[in-house]
Amino acid sequence: MIKDILVHIPTERALRPVVDAAISLGLAFDAHVDAIAIGYIPASGAFVVDGGAAATVAALFETEQERAAERSTTALSVFEMAARTAGISYQCRSIENSPTEAASALGEAARLYDLTVVLQPDTALDSFDNTTVVDVLLQAGGPVLFVPHIFHGSFKARRIGICWDGSRLAGRAFRDARKFLSRADAVVAISINESEVPAEAATQKLVQRLGRTGLTTNLIELTAEHSEIQPSILSLAADEDLDMLVMGAYGHSRLREGVLGGVTREMLKTMTVPVLMSH
Repeated sequence: MIKDILVHIPTERALRPVVDAAISLGLAFDAHVDAIAIGYIPASGAFVVDGGAAATVAALFETEQERAAERSTTALSVFEMAARTAGISYQCRSIENSPTEAASALGEAARLYDLTVVLQPDTALDSFDNTTVVDVLLQAGGPVLFVPHIFHGSFKARRIGICWDGSRLAGRAFRDARKFLSRADAVVAISINESEVPAEAATQKLVQRLGRTGLTTNLIELTAEHSEIQPSILSLAADEDLDMLVMGAYGHSRLREGVLGGVTREMLKTMTVPVLMSH
């Protein structure tokens, strides 16, 4: 069961989508929810100088730290009010640090939770919140639920789509999603270019595996060029009225330079439903 949830509350972007989703999950699973907000301290405020200017720099850094704390406290107050109203178990914590250090701390914290909830990055905005959540995906070592910035209201994963290509990461995402799958009303196995899927991990075998757990699964096969996989999945999600997608996330430590598997990167840009990813 999902009993401990971590949610990253943005301080530079709209926060209501992740607040609503995290509280819905806390209620659905009777889980404890820890909320962390980051007050980003610009790196320019942390440089070291010699002589009399050191006092000026120290004062500047202290001012930046106070502003960062104010931003994170304001963001957390929105979550706390909603969590208290919903009656869930929760705690709030603020991190004030440089963007790099703060993202690392959040990623390390995520390793202790059953699920981490974050907001979809928005490439149209220059925000530390964007890079932080993708860093968490790489560092968490577990499932990360990306909530679209267009999402609002209660989150209920009644109809779930599993994006399946037979890869190790797809397998990891499938296992991480079992707590959601066991509660679903309908499951759709989305076979992606089945001719390229390893025989021992064929989508039909995935369907059989789900059947042994009591889940009836609809199998839909997609054949698409690499650049068309992501839009084809989202089109199918709309046609099947899916509430959530499950998929492996391709990427590595050079993500800060924009290096991510193409399908993963495009999904993060254009997702229309919450997506559970595992890396």
